[in-house]
Amino acid sequence: MILDLAAYLAFFLTVALSYAVITLGLNVQWGQTGLFNVGVAGFVAVGAYASALLTTPDAPDRFGGFGLPIIVGWAGAMLAAGLVSLAVGALTMRLRSDYLAIATFGVAVVVQLCALNLQTVTGGPFGIGFIPRPFTSFAGDPLLFSLANLALLALVVLALYLFLERLLSSPWGRVLRAIREDEAAATALGKPALRFRLQAFALGGAIMGLAGAAQAHFIGFIAPDNYLPTLTFQVWAMLIVGGSGNNRGAILGAVVVWALWALSGSVIGSVFPAGWQARAAALQIALIGVGLCAILLWRPRGILGERRIVSRHLVTAPKANPSLVNNTPPEIPHA
Repeated sequence: MILDLAAYLAFFLTVALSYAVITLGLNVQWGQTGLFNVGVAGFVAVGAYASALLTTPDAPDRFGGFGLPIIVGWAGAMLAAGLVSLAVGALTMRLRSDYLAIATFGVAVVVQLCALNLQTVTGGPFGIGFIPRPFTSFAGDPLLFSLANLALLALVVLALYLFLERLLSSPWGRVLRAIREDEAAATALGKPALRFRLQAFALGGAIMGLAGAAQAHFIGFIAPDNYLPTLTFQVWAMLIVGGSGNNRGAILGAVVVWALWALSGSVIGSVFPAGWQARAAALQIALIGVGLCAILLWRPRGILGERRIVSRHLVTAPKANPSLVNNTPPEIPHA
């Protein structure tokens, strides 16, 4: 009983961390740059299918089956999703807010339809199976297998978090936030806003592709139904709940929202009879929406909101002059 519970907990955390990688990619686009990407599922699908085609064994009925190592598949997934993001961004990056959202949603729909209809490449509605899974030598021990996969995903999330923290605190990251807050001012200071926005969009898409590859190899099977708009809704909820603009918040939000999603699915499965479960599953989105509203009423900026820094040179200023803590001038003594 305890071993089964530990194996399930490891499985749960592995899936949550795979969503955390997607959320970190969205945080680069939206949280740091203000790019309203509603096509998350499409970029995740590109990464998943690219890695699957590169690593699966020979398949005479479809393209691919190169049998390459998993690490090569993950690198190929990042490259493919990054190039697709770059191409999409080059066409749509001049759009703003809701127009960009509509364009990226259309891209996600096109990717899903291609996965559904290009049967000689993607397997069509039957998907792609026999995707190699890491640590297959541990497959006989479910607990050890789950822990090994959890350790791998945790290492990926940690490395990605440290990389993004370093990158977003660099001058490049500060330019992204400047463009997000006031693009006209950033452009007036000589920063090519369009180029920086395109770079952020491509980087976020590549990270989403990595997450798609990780999920594909963890599950061992992918199909077009895995990349419906529901996935995009989940990831956006994770980022908003955790705290947009904060990488730690993105990771925490992924774990919290996935826990709510799994718990609501268990409740629905236990309350409704078998004949009603498929229809009642739609209540999951409503329950997540209610939870999202409750968290935002409690923490409007998310559980871990973005830390606002006016200048990195003012971090130590309060120690020298406490009156600068709230950006208020010091009191002038009366004569």
